[in-house]
Amino acid sequence: MGDDLRCYSCGESLATLTPPVSRSDECPSCTRYLHVCRMCVNFDVSVPTQCREDDAEEVVEKDRANFCDWYAPSSNAYDPRGKSRQDKAGNELAALFGGEAVEDDGKDGASKEAEDLFR
Repeated sequence: MGDDLRCYSCGESLATLTPPVSRSDECPSCTRYLHVCRMCVNFDVSVPTQCREDDAEEVVEKDRANFCDWYAPSSNAYDPRGKSRQDKAGNELAALFGGEAVEDDGKDGASKEAEDLFR
């Protein structure tokens, strides 16, 4: 892949992956799927379906792997400002409720609780 292609979630370089991005490809750093709307050149939050491709079927969960035929990875998908805002909001929420600041690992609270049951 291009040397400038980065994971939409963590910003890790994806230069080691071979093109094209398949539905099962994951970021080597944060293990998020890469064949997702948020990683696509057609992803645009300013349009109603958040996709600039009129012929594409609507995908509700923009950060889940999908089978979209219009998918093309974007080198501009990673926004470090978004990540820092997300971290700041999480830390403020943790401080408000007396919890510890935790980095986002891409799993929801229920998944974390389920994993903790087996530790």
